[in-house]
Amino acid sequence: MSYSNSQVLAQIKSLHWQIASLLLYQSVIKKTVGQAFIQLLESLSKGDVIAIECIRAYSNWFRTIASQNISWQEYVIYQIVQDENPFSKQVQNVDITSLSPNLIAAAKHDLQILQNLYQCSGKQISQWVKTIAKLEDPPIPWEPQTQRKEPIYQKLKDLENWVDAIETLGTHYRHFGIGLFAESIAFEWRNGQLLTITYPDPVKLKELVGYEFQRDTLIKNTEFLLAGYPALNVLLYGSRGSGKSSLVKALLNEYSQRNLRLVEVAKSDLKDLPLILEKLRNVPQKFIIFVDDLSFEEDDDTFKALKVVLEGNLTAKPANVVVYATSNRRHLIREFFNDRPTPKDSDEVHNWDTVQEKLSFSDRFGLTLTFEPANQDTYLTIVRHLAKQEKISLNPEDLDYQALQWATRNNGRSGRGARQFIDFLKANLAVFEKSIRK
Repeated sequence: MSYSNSQVLAQIKSLHWQIASLLLYQSVIKKTVGQAFIQLLESLSKGDVIAIECIRAYSNWFRTIASQNISWQEYVIYQIVQDENPFSKQVQNVDITSLSPNLIAAAKHDLQILQNLYQCSGKQISQWVKTIAKLEDPPIPWEPQTQRKEPIYQKLKDLENWVDAIETLGTHYRHFGIGLFAESIAFEWRNGQLLTITYPDPVKLKELVGYEFQRDTLIKNTEFLLAGYPALNVLLYGSRGSGKSSLVKALLNEYSQRNLRLVEVAKSDLKDLPLILEKLRNVPQKFIIFVDDLSFEEDDDTFKALKVVLEGNLTAKPANVVVYATSNRRHLIREFFNDRPTPKDSDEVHNWDTVQEKLSFSDRFGLTLTFEPANQDTYLTIVRHLAKQEKISLNPEDLDYQALQWATRNNGRSGRGARQFIDFLKANLAVFEKSIRK
């Protein structure tokens, strides 16, 4: 169906006015693609339009949305389900019937406008440019091949009136979060801000073998957190390469669908822990604050910030946050023999109290899991398990022999060493098989 210049102009100006009247969801069109769309509307709605200006605005919008490889419709829904606004914030923590009627009315008002934007197909936008710029042929419309399959997309796509989606959105916000927490499952604290980790380590619990008691205990504690029960802060202490860090990361992949999130904090940033906790407070997701390779120098005061989180202060610790830290040291603060008091040369009256505070710092974690060095049987068990997962068909005796040779020549017996051996063996066998086929 074709429209005259005046009809298209009226449609475009109406959309422009509607966008300006958004009350809560303004951020939906403030990202790069949305801004390019607004610039296109502005170019098309000018009475004394210049064709080349329209073409440039359309080209900019096309390039911008093509770089994300989503349709305009998917973009609109994607922004709605992640948008951080007064409605999405409040409905995360309370039933929708408890919200202000005016807030609900504003959300419904915006959803109607956003549905009107959603209905602008790539083909229709291309036709607008043809009509307004008086082109012989419309520019190539943007229609990607891929389509999102999340349930919320299908629900909005199939709904005749988005005003009726208010409760569906509320449920989605409560379960999947908003803003940054809807974008990813893993985060890092860097330069005073929370950043998403685009490609989290994909390690799975089923890949880890050899420390079943430690694994099962940590899983149980994590499930307490997810169920809303008190969960303990945990120190994973033991030899290098024993899989401490991998176990924590595997928990994220196992339970992300149950609203578990992970925030990695470097030791140098522990002073920011109180700020991080406030960002995570009153958010429906559950969080593991992950501190890897934790230890402190003798004069390091950053441990005081962690001590406050572990022991608490006048401000209550968020119930949705635990700290999981790994360390190769049982006593996290380095102690020297000359730290110990002697009757004649100690300047501090209660020096032993200071020493004991340092030595007992690890005891402030509610739970300490010890990862002992892998013996030969444990090491070979891990190797066989990984070889089976990678479908490496090698004589068991040969596999064991090569694994032990690897441990002797490289980094000793450990879970990490077993993983490195299997990766090398898999690549080596693939190259050998390829050379045979030639």
